[in-house]
Amino acid sequence: MKRRSLPVATAFAATAALLLTACGGGDDKSQDNDKIAGADTESSPAATAPSTAASGSADRPEITLPKGVEDVFEKWETGDAAKDAVLSDAARAQTAMNHAITQGKTDTPGLTFYYEGKALTTSVKWVQKWLDAGITYTGTTRYFNPKVELFDEKSAGVSFCADETKAYNKDRKTGKVDKAPATDDSYVLYNTRLEKTEQGVWQTTDGTSVRGSETCVQ
Repeated sequence: MKRRSLPVATAFAATAALLLTACGGGDDKSQDNDKIAGADTESSPAATAPSTAASGSADRPEITLPKGVEDVFEKWETGDAAKDAVLSDAARAQTAMNHAITQGKTDTPGLTFYYEGKALTTSVKWVQKWLDAGITYTGTTRYFNPKVELFDEKSAGVSFCADETKAYNKDRKTGKVDKAPATDDSYVLYNTRLEKTEQGVWQTTDGTSVRGSETCVQ
């Protein structure tokens, strides 16, 4: 996650790709598009809606963000039960990442529950970079314009935008908040791939991100 400003001397300068979801993708402004990760861009057969029968069977971890930190998800419901199940877990993954950063831990139950494979590995590294830099954050992150595509019964893609204009870096030791002015880079386009577990959880397994995307800047 790259909020509105970060210490130039930290490793963040070389890892702008590791944004909130930290799903292994590059933060490449030259590839500003909203294609969903994992989709067949040439010819894709009609997707079959995955079964949501097991969606409530998993023992999900309780995730509570600290006071002063909030995630707002705008219009994250389509009315389609199958798609909404995917969107729900994609949103939980975002909050799980934010929770790990604010808690200063790379092994929180939420992070290891909602991320898997490449996405989990990259996410853990990303949280560690926040720890190494000695910062956390405060404020509100707004997630909007979600798009979901069902590839088959156990795989799907979700793209969405993040607005970080009201989220600010915070020094872990002093508590000082850096309220630098917002820029286009305060907006991020995410493309993520999710896969469904036997317990009915849609885990984020991969993805890409584009900071300053024209698709998301408002």
